[in-house]
Parts: sequence; structure tokens; C-alpha cells
Amino acid sequence: MNSLNGKIAIVSGASAGIGRAAAKLFAAEGAKLVVTARREAELGMLVEEIEADGGEAVAVAGDIRDEGLHRSLVETASRRFGGLDIAFNNAGGTGAYGSLADISLGDWRDTVDLNLTSGFLAAKHQAPAMTKRGGGSIIFTSTFVGHTVGMPGMGAYAAAKAGLMGLVQVLAVELGPKNVRVNALLPGGVDTQANPINFPDATPQTIAFVKALHALKRVAQPEEIAKAALFLGSDMASFVTGSTMLADGGVSITRT
Repeated sequence: MNSLNGKIAIVSGASAGIGRAAAKLFAAEGAKLVVTARREAELGMLVEEIEADGGEAVAVAGDIRDEGLHRSLVETASRRFGGLDIAFNNAGGTGAYGSLADISLGDWRDTVDLNLTSGFLAAKHQAPAMTKRGGGSIIFTSTFVGHTVGMPGMGAYAAAKAGLMGLVQVLAVELGPKNVRVNALLPGGVDTQANPINFPDATPQTIAFVKALHALKRVAQPEEIAKAALFLGSDMASFVTGSTMLADGGVSITRT
């Protein structure tokens, strides 16, 4: 407990799933939080829960494709709490499914902006604030798709997330001398609304298939991925930077 005591963190995609679990865990570990997502009402409920548990948090709703949001998040962290130490850039999405021959240029650009350009915008504003504090940790949620596995119909998503991992490596080298660590966290299947096992038309066969893709023969709970993000954000990972950390339940190495 208290591994983030005195730290100030931004968590995006915090209205549900991994982001929400990470926000609550970071707060429980002592961090003061600025949380963001597009759904303002859900963010408000999250802040109420964190405060009820004795934590401190403020919500700033918006779209991560908007540079103004990233500027506002950092400014809010600095004005409300005094700076920025950790950023968990978790928000993103799979975008439009379909073969590359069928995806429109607009859908391609939307997916890349959501998963890659948003990461550039986040780091652009987060890194200088962390440097002022003497260092920090920037974490991006990426994926095994496009890294260890190619999945039909997910070309734009795979390309964007693979690009994000390239960005992580360059940022790690650029920011290392300033004591800012940069890493990518790669989950496998997670029990969220976006997982096919929770779609309204999911069959028992679909659920069994998705679980069987993993060496552990199940999908993760959001709290399990949040713990991996906590490690990367905390001093426990003080010599970890430029990494692509798999927390995928073995989906990348399973062939059965």
C-alpha cells in the first residue's frame, strides 16, 4: 500500500474497464488523480467513489484526439495538485473492422488518431510537466495485436498500436536523460464491455473460444491489468523503460 504516496497521476479512459480500475487502484495507493474520458457522468461517479474512500481526484471530460484536452489535463494536474508524475494513457479503441481493401480512408485515419496520434499529443504535454518534477512515468496501453499476432479485420488498429510501441521506444531514449520512463502495457483479453464475450449475441462457443486463446484459459479482470500499470508507474519499475510489457495471459504464445 501507498506505493504512489505523494504522486500525481493522469488516467485516461477512466470511465470504465481498465482505466477505471487503474484510477481506483492508483488512488488507493496514494496518488492524486486527474481522470478523463468522454462520458462525464461516469467520471463524476468515479470521482465520488475515490473521494468516499479518502482519495483525491478531479475529472476533465473530453476526446483524447483533441490536443486541447491533453493541455487541460496537465494544466489541471499542475494547478490542482502541483505537477505531474505519472500518466496512464489507456484510452483507445479498435476502430472499424474490415479487410484493408474495404476500410475507408476516413476510418483508417480515425483509428490511427485514436490510438497513435493521441499518444503523441499526450506525451507532448505530459513530458515537460514531469521534467519539472524531476522525472516521471508515461504508460501507454497497446496490444498484442500487431505485435505478436495478426488478426483479420484489424489492420488499422494493429498498425496504430504497433506505431505506438515505436513511439514508446523513441520517447524512452529522448526522455531517459530527464528521468522520465516510457513504457507500453500490452493486455490480452479483458472482461470489459468491448470484449466479444460480453456482446449481446455472444454464444457459449464464442466465449469458450476467446478464453481458450489464452494460456490461462480465461480473460483478465480489469483490476489485474491495473496492477501491471501500477508496477510500471511506481518506483518498483525504476529501471524499466522502452519496454513492451505483456500482461496477456499467454495469448501471444498459445497455439492450442
